[in-house]
Amino acid sequence: MFMGLLRCFTAYEKDDGVKLLIMKGKGRAFCAGGDVAAVARSIHKDGWKYGADFFRNEFLLNYIIATYTKPQVSLLTGNVMGGGAGVSLHGRFRVATDNTVFAMPETALGLFPDIGASYFLSRLPGFYGEYVALAGARLDGGEMLACGLATHFVQSNRLLLLEESLKKVDTSNTFAVCGIIDQFAQQPSLKESSSLNRLEIINKCFSKRTVEEIISALELEASNLADEWVATTIQSLKKASPTSLKISLRSIREGRTQTVGECLQREYRMVCHVMRGDFSRDFFEGCRAILIDKDRNPKWMPPRLEQVHDEAVEQYFSRIDDPQWEDLNLPARRSHGRNIESKL
Repeated sequence: MFMGLLRCFTAYEKDDGVKLLIMKGKGRAFCAGGDVAAVARSIHKDGWKYGADFFRNEFLLNYIIATYTKPQVSLLTGNVMGGGAGVSLHGRFRVATDNTVFAMPETALGLFPDIGASYFLSRLPGFYGEYVALAGARLDGGEMLACGLATHFVQSNRLLLLEESLKKVDTSNTFAVCGIIDQFAQQPSLKESSSLNRLEIINKCFSKRTVEEIISALELEASNLADEWVATTIQSLKKASPTSLKISLRSIREGRTQTVGECLQREYRMVCHVMRGDFSRDFFEGCRAILIDKDRNPKWMPPRLEQVHDEAVEQYFSRIDDPQWEDLNLPARRSHGRNIESKL
């Protein structure tokens, strides 16, 4: 599918007859993510380089989408997770709906939010990106709009009408395309239980330097505040892979000052280290426990945060020591990533 999309995006950019691209899911969901269980199985069978090729093509596609010269409108129905976010959120227009569920749940799988997520999550308000990345938090359409991950919110029963209107467009002018989506768009109100109503706590806790300090700060909040949200967040962090949490936090922090291309190149190094499993094989254990056997009881190694030392984290950000390995080589492109604007 990635290869098919790469061919489409490459051909359509040169084709003057193509004015804009509409990306939508086939079926109930937009896309619940890449088939990481299949990747894990292929690595067992054919070695980690198979996985490296898979992610290389995926990240190249993410980069082309992020720097695309024509407007892409992504219609985000149902689940938009992991790789699904990669083929949509880097595009110009991201239309959330009343049934959208967004998440980057990778820390629970022994992976980290990849596909350039360290670029767009690090640009969310305050330290909200750290929260979404580490806790694998699920956001609804209203929250996506409010924090800037979505550019518009349209009720799902009006999406077909929106699509028909977009198909009549004979221009690549982003203001004209935006004007059409605006005619269908609404401003939903946030639910009382929304994590965005807890931004003060999120900023206080998730701004801490280390994962251990973030959890301690949340536990302090929990002792002073009877809020189910805090308890759920602590539980999510404690169930996640300790190695994943540490590399994810550093990834988001580095992403704040990097271009989308630099984020993808760094994430490619990280994902190659994850698949080689030199320090931790949590990715394979997470796939087993969550996706294959589904016992939802992963045995992480190392099992505790304090056992994941800074030197180990540092390794994930270094070049791979293999003469046949190359960094992610991205083509020269005209623009450098979208601005994720917060609508808060």
